[in-house]
Amino acid sequence: MKGKHKNLTEEEKKVIVYKGTEAPFTGEYDNFFKEGMYICRRCEKPLYNSTHKFDAGCGWPSFDDEIKGAVIRYPDEDGIRTEIVCANCKAHLGHVFTGEQATPKDTRHCVNSISLKFVPKKVKSL
Repeated sequence: MKGKHKNLTEEEKKVIVYKGTEAPFTGEYDNFFKEGMYICRRCEKPLYNSTHKFDAGCGWPSFDDEIKGAVIRYPDEDGIRTEIVCANCKAHLGHVFTGEQATPKDTRHCVNSISLKFVPKKVKSL
């Protein structure tokens, strides 16, 4: 596990490794809606497509679906929520909620921006 932390800042470690939460409305991807893909900040595996991102108004990036097999769900230590982590490196992403009816899929992945990196969609040249 030691090698997985070497490129993370202390702020990134607080969320990704120690399961913290960034303050609402402060993350770089909260109000961000460009075309592309969101990858894990620690291992760079694809997690979410921008087509699944929506504005939940909660202060964190929200997605109603993940790339198949990219995210694992665990019961949170608080006994109430469901934690989501990167399936590849187990980096803490945030939590998933259902039953809110915010989208037709009735799912909201509430993800810390600091757990993600954005890769823009490549534009095809003529």
